[in-house]
Amino acid sequence: MVASLEDLSFHYGNAKEPVLEIPQWSVQAGETVFLHGPSGCGKSTLLNLLAGILLPSSGAVDVLGERMSELSARQRDRWRARHIGVVFQQFNLIPYLSALENSKLAAHFGRTANSTDRAKGLLKALGINDALHRQPAAQLSIGQQQRVAVARALVNQPQLLLADEPTSALDTRNRDAFMALLLEQVMRNNTALIFVSHDLSLRDRFSRVEALEDINRAHPH
Repeated sequence: MVASLEDLSFHYGNAKEPVLEIPQWSVQAGETVFLHGPSGCGKSTLLNLLAGILLPSSGAVDVLGERMSELSARQRDRWRARHIGVVFQQFNLIPYLSALENSKLAAHFGRTANSTDRAKGLLKALGINDALHRQPAAQLSIGQQQRVAVARALVNQPQLLLADEPTSALDTRNRDAFMALLLEQVMRNNTALIFVSHDLSLRDRFSRVEALEDINRAHPH
């Protein structure tokens, strides 16, 4: 079991109504899960709970045998860097760092060794050639920035990869190329993938497709 939720409830601040109320949900090693739903239904919130960026209001979030609510903020940060890859919708690259330096950030925070060769190999596999490795992220195209973000997410060979609407800025050709590269890397490492999107044309590429409304009681049909 890579991730499991049990009696999960999450409220923002003092809001009376929960954003998420999930009785039970889990993901196995190597599964690729396509999670869809309209904007504002809690998809990004769920990914942030799985990453330990947010903590549940009640219930349990267990990832790779660790209960997120039992770790301190610092422990969660380091644990996330070592075990979880995250591809954010806005990429969150540091603009003045090079493509290679951005790719190595998770390895730096996770304190893992030999990250340079692995980062270079991932960038190459994702179509970022050597000439671009030293280019500041701000000077890369949107498609190139996205691939650097994926390299950063995969550099520590995470058991779980969380992707939040990562294709929303891409045209169809670049989106298809990106999906092929992403899924190839995931399968090569037997990484579990939870991919959030409202682009239903992508659903056939995944081993499992779920609507958040089907697992979340806070948003009944």
